[in-house]
Amino acid sequence: MSTIDCTNKTVREINQFIRRNMSEGTDEIRITSPAAQHNIGVGLVQPVHLSIDGSVGYYCGGMIDGPMVHIHGSAGWGVGEGMMNGTVIVDGHAGNGAAASIRGGTVVIKGDAAARCGIAMKGGKVIVGGSVGYMSGFMMQKGTMVVCGDAGEGIGDSLYEGVIFVAGDIEDLGHDAVIEEPTDADKSQIDDQLTQFGIDHPGNFKKIVAGRKLWNFDKREWDVWKSAL
Repeated sequence: MSTIDCTNKTVREINQFIRRNMSEGTDEIRITSPAAQHNIGVGLVQPVHLSIDGSVGYYCGGMIDGPMVHIHGSAGWGVGEGMMNGTVIVDGHAGNGAAASIRGGTVVIKGDAAARCGIAMKGGKVIVGGSVGYMSGFMMQKGTMVVCGDAGEGIGDSLYEGVIFVAGDIEDLGHDAVIEEPTDADKSQIDDQLTQFGIDHPGNFKKIVAGRKLWNFDKREWDVWKSAL
């Protein structure tokens, strides 16, 4: 394992250290004293275990394809944004836009996630041990979100083929989002995922899917759209 103390180092120096060690074949890198700097560990496209001892700023682990990024603290906006594949784990809380536009992989937030968690997902999984803020899951194309706590207003607004599971209270469903009963396969998959990442199971989940009224627009059905919106 290679370790870098980030005290008095720029984010460029930190990321250069990460990339240099990856190019030399190091598969475990530890970052200490990150001081909530932004953009740590972005754009990494090789397998590596990146352990960050402390909280990070914006966009940590963004646009990665393969690494495992474990943040032993909290994260600012956009953690894991645009990820193709890999795993991002946040032991604390996450700011706005966590896991936005991911295409694959898994983002785990053991605390709460703020507004717009998992928006525009194209695939992958998001697991939140706490609650999520407003407009989370907005325009999810594909993928799965599991929320063990509560959900703010507008959850699942304009869903396509994404699926959201919420164990706690739902303040308000988004446009064209509906609730249906989880299947046995859904429950088994959730059980496995929560066990894998050491998150306590909160009990029963509600399953949010698209009502499909907004999937196709036809000007002759404008009244249908107005009712859905």
